Amino acid sequence: MEMSELRALLTPEGLELLDDLGPIAQVADVARAVSRLRAAGHSPDLVSAVVGQAHLRSKAEAKFGPFAERMLFTRAGLEQATRLGVAARHAQRLRRAGVSRVSDLGCGIGGDALAFTGAGLEVVAVDADEVTSAIAAYNLAPFGESATVRHGIAQENVPDASDGATAIWMDPARRTQGHGDTRRVSSDEYSPPLDWAFEVASRIPTGIKLGPGHDRDALPADAETQWVSADGSVVELVVWTGILAREGVRRSALVIRGDESHELTAAADAEDAPVRELGAFLHEPDGAVIRARLIGDVARSLDAGMLDEKIAYLTSDAALTSPFVQSFRVREALPANPKAINAALKAHGIGTLEIKKRGMDVDPAAFRKKLSLRGGASATLILTRMGAQRRAILADRVPAAV
Repeated sequence: MEMSELRALLTPEGLELLDDLGPIAQVADVARAVSRLRAAGHSPDLVSAVVGQAHLRSKAEAKFGPFAERMLFTRAGLEQATRLGVAARHAQRLRRAGVSRVSDLGCGIGGDALAFTGAGLEVVAVDADEVTSAIAAYNLAPFGESATVRHGIAQENVPDASDGATAIWMDPARRTQGHGDTRRVSSDEYSPPLDWAFEVASRIPTGIKLGPGHDRDALPADAETQWVSADGSVVELVVWTGILAREGVRRSALVIRGDESHELTAAADAEDAPVRELGAFLHEPDGAVIRARLIGDVARSLDAGMLDEKIAYLTSDAALTSPFVQSFRVREALPANPKAINAALKAHGIGTLEIKKRGMDVDPAAFRKKLSLRGGASATLILTRMGAQRRAILADRVPAAV
């Protein structure tokens, strides 16, 4: 979005037109809306802004739920924005630590700041991009004086934290500048610079959001590092410092499923469990557990061992599961070739098959075309390595633990 489009949108006519239009999910509907609004005599800038926002509001529902209906976005800002449910848990951590004021340095469209103000914190939100900061100001306007938005750079807006009640939140821009299609950049091109962010965090209680695949060796050794997954996807890594880092915790995996959340914490990476033969159950650790390197702790809680020392599958004989894994009851183990698998599928009358793989260079979609699926039963096929062998494990999902 360009500033001319934003100015056209932030008028009574523009906002009323946007509300009347409602969210637009399909690309084909975008083109029809543009044609209809242009035929009605609306300016190109207004039409572009209104239709673009209607489409982004539809996409934003996954992160912001019903709040998306009254928010404004940039495409790049929405891509990097924290899911509201995840941001709310960050806000709870700040409150539990005794923080009452937070400076959101690099606030983007204001997604995290929404959660902070909603939790009763005073927020100063700063962004280096003029259009983005204006959109953040619009999104935070309902909170009145509790939220202040500034157009500026993070380096010039570090708060005085001498009172002990102020903290910093940073979500460094990890994409090229712009409001539309952008590309990811390397960590030495983040804005604000990551070295600067870590230096500030060493002095002031701070939470720094990073991509979940960030180089672990480049993280501060004395901080708490928390990997977060939401509904099966690892969505972020947060580095917590000062009073925001919990005593004795250096690694944590926060697993969120719907409204439920579960957390695994440790003082360091967990030692892996020993490798053992395939048992009655196979367990796939959540991605946050894998990233946090806490697989061994989960294995011991399940009386399980590693299926292979280099592959993140666990196996056990005990009928145990946990919120930190997806568990499967093993039917049989087979050679990983279509002939053997098809014989088993036929014998069990399996017509619906979920295919998972780890440690094998295989395309599940292409592999499926080699299988014959007939019957009313369903199962999961897990393609993996067990030592030097390529194996296929036919299994059934165990209901998730709560």
